[in-house]
Amino acid sequence: MSKKIILSGIQPTGNLNIGTFIGAVKNWVALQEEYSCLYMVVDLHAITVRQDPEQFRNRCLSFVAQYIACGLDPKRCSLFLQSHVHQHTELAWMLGCFTGLGELQRMTQFKEKSEKYAKNLNAGLLTYPILMAADILLYQTDLVPVGEDQKQHLELTRDLAQRLNSHYRKELFKIPKPFIPKLGARIMSLQDPLKKMSKSDEDDKANLWLLDSPKQIEKKLKSSVTDSDTVICYDPASKPGVSNLLTIYCSITGKSFTAAQTEFAQLQYGHLKIETARVVSDFLKPVREHYEELMRDPDNLMDILNEGARTARKLAENTLEQLRDSIGFHPLP
Repeated sequence: MSKKIILSGIQPTGNLNIGTFIGAVKNWVALQEEYSCLYMVVDLHAITVRQDPEQFRNRCLSFVAQYIACGLDPKRCSLFLQSHVHQHTELAWMLGCFTGLGELQRMTQFKEKSEKYAKNLNAGLLTYPILMAADILLYQTDLVPVGEDQKQHLELTRDLAQRLNSHYRKELFKIPKPFIPKLGARIMSLQDPLKKMSKSDEDDKANLWLLDSPKQIEKKLKSSVTDSDTVICYDPASKPGVSNLLTIYCSITGKSFTAAQTEFAQLQYGHLKIETARVVSDFLKPVREHYEELMRDPDNLMDILNEGARTARKLAENTLEQLRDSIGFHPLP
């Protein structure tokens, strides 16, 4: 590929929320103009938690439809299911043989998930970062859009790439760099603005789902947690709730924080909540309509995913051929 390669993916668990859009999908849409973009539904990662098979299949298609409805163009990027590219698991095994057990046990997310999923503490939770590294290295990825919670995994990916390049004395893998957007990278919960908005949060009022109706959006934003003050300004340290609303508002409208603060300078929190609800609802209306149209034709969605997988497999196989030869495996028959 002549352009630099960007790879990203989201687990098909829970539902897509406005935080996912602002922190990830919005940036994906912009990046497809400048880069060769590969966007996955990372269904292999999702099975560290038990999934209902039928719901799981439907959710994978639903996520892809929402991606496209938000602006991803299958003609300008590759959309595919992680499980449709078998090279992910093959490379993960090879990388696992170069990864220290202690490296995995020190991962912050593994420690957190070990507590959260104590009744299902499976090996996948431990080896998750290796599969993530395989995802990235397969495609000679240049840039990886990551949140703060994934930076540790990307560092392991970079370490593994350098380790294998050094061991075999050749550049088998590019060393990927993080891409962290400045605005809207971290949207907080509407009910607890000190923690990140999570699509797996059981509290429906904490989230703005991309498929919420205007009434649902307004109701949730009106009940969002702010503070006892009356000044509308961007100050995450002392005013996390108000700052979160301003981040959502500015991310959707494209306005600066300074412009938004001036706009709401003489107004109350209620005005900020209602106006944020209006701009979010206006933005999501065509997204919902396009999504519903796409979901009426699941065969077309599968055609898009199949085409994306063919592109991904071709790139992935080029990487694996070089690694297989370096390791000393016989060529495939």
